Amino acid sequence: MPFSDTLLAEAESVWEAQYDHPFVTELAAGTLDAAAFRHWVEQDYRYLLDYADVFSLAAASADGEERTARLAETAHRILADEMDLHRSFAEEYGLTPADLEGAEKAPTCQAYTDHLVRAAREGGLATVAAAVYPCGQGYLDVADHMAELADGEHRYTPFVEKYTSDTFRETVSWMRELVDDLADERPGAREDMRAAFHRSAQLEHDFWEMAYTREQWDVTPHQRTAADAD
Repeated sequence: MPFSDTLLAEAESVWEAQYDHPFVTELAAGTLDAAAFRHWVEQDYRYLLDYADVFSLAAASADGEERTARLAETAHRILADEMDLHRSFAEEYGLTPADLEGAEKAPTCQAYTDHLVRAAREGGLATVAAAVYPCGQGYLDVADHMAELADGEHRYTPFVEKYTSDTFRETVSWMRELVDDLADERPGAREDMRAAFHRSAQLEHDFWEMAYTREQWDVTPHQRTAADAD
């Protein structure tokens, strides 16, 4: 069995939880609260900046011209194509480019990007490939699920169309092949790959929750008591 199939089988419960998440089901129906979607736009924009950087870092450490070129190309596609969708949604929801650039990462977004950047800087190429794979495969599978649930077009249809497009499918297929090839070439890296994959998979689910609840940092000041003074 290809290693990617093993990873996906192990993460089946996480995938099912994503399919059932209200952000996913309500987006598919076109009933998702606009404020929740706006929060997703802001946070995913910030996420994608780091996601693209991770592919660039992977390209710098890749072995072979073909892998290096494809990793660098993927970084460019994220910045040039995928983020265009976010910019168009941002305009629709009254967000300026400055709003997107200035948005503070929510705790879950920060945890996810920290995980990816750490994998890119401290892990080998195999670990990085496994860490980024759940984002691609997760969005494709979730968008396919949304397409099955959707009943007609609505304001979120461009989201579903983007992540079910032939171009996106091809990119995910390449990511999957990269995971399998690296797992075969470097069997000693499989446990690190597995750990990186499962952390990213869990954070993919948590990202939907973050957007749905409009998660922010808790900045409520600590109330000093007499015990604190002692």
